[in-house]
Amino acid sequence: MKKLTKLLLIILMIPTMTAYTGQQVTVEGKTQTISSATYKKKTKKLVASNKKLKKSIVKIQKRIANKQAFIDQHTNKPDQNAANTDLANLDYNGTQEIIVNNNNPTFTQSDLSTVNGPWQKYGDLDNYNRVTSANALLNVSLMPTAKRQPLHWNPTGWHNKKISSGWLYNRSHLIGYQLTGQNNNPKNLMTGTRSLNSPEMLAHEMDIAYYLKQSSSHYIRYRVTPIFRGSELLPRGVQMEAQSVGDNAVHFNVYIFNVESGVTLNYTDGTSQVG
Repeated sequence: MKKLTKLLLIILMIPTMTAYTGQQVTVEGKTQTISSATYKKKTKKLVASNKKLKKSIVKIQKRIANKQAFIDQHTNKPDQNAANTDLANLDYNGTQEIIVNNNNPTFTQSDLSTVNGPWQKYGDLDNYNRVTSANALLNVSLMPTAKRQPLHWNPTGWHNKKISSGWLYNRSHLIGYQLTGQNNNPKNLMTGTRSLNSPEMLAHEMDIAYYLKQSSSHYIRYRVTPIFRGSELLPRGVQMEAQSVGDNAVHFNVYIFNVESGVTLNYTDGTSQVG
């Protein structure tokens, strides 16, 4: 009788034991026991997670491709001699950024002096109300801590519109906000295409900002000059010169054409035509 009772108890326990018997699976290198009741839920979560991961990978791949395209475009740039070339009369030939004067800025030794500490100066607007040039001896102490406010000043040639890639124009700072904190300063804003503003100008500004943040004793002499042709209101481009004081960590002299792919610009007034 006792043997029969034990046998019956064992038979009754079998369904219960089966309900708690799970499958062993390996997820991200870890072996886990998952019950049959939760196996499907776990699978659905993993499928959803994989979809998100794939989307992230696609985004990263696009970013890598865009950055590589920028690197390819700016490798072995054609050279122009600033001493012999009038930048205003240069025509865009497919390369948006070119090297000027063998990439050497034209600062004098007195220009690089740090005796008076960091400073910034902005040229007056000309007779056509156009922005002129911006000069600075940059240092981390000039960099702003407040968040940038929206821009409201419309520089000459400002006829903005939406194109397939977004807005055609930006209110482009000659000296980027992150370097000096100058924002709605009419003497520091020009009408620049999106591609001129970013990635072209921004790439150099990021290099400058990185260098300045490395040490409070780092200085960079910096000059940015918009280039107009005749009495046109939209700049043909912008010249950027920079030299770190005491070393060549930051050293460049480049000209960036104010153009946008797929858009014909009327430099006389800033109007445009797609195609």
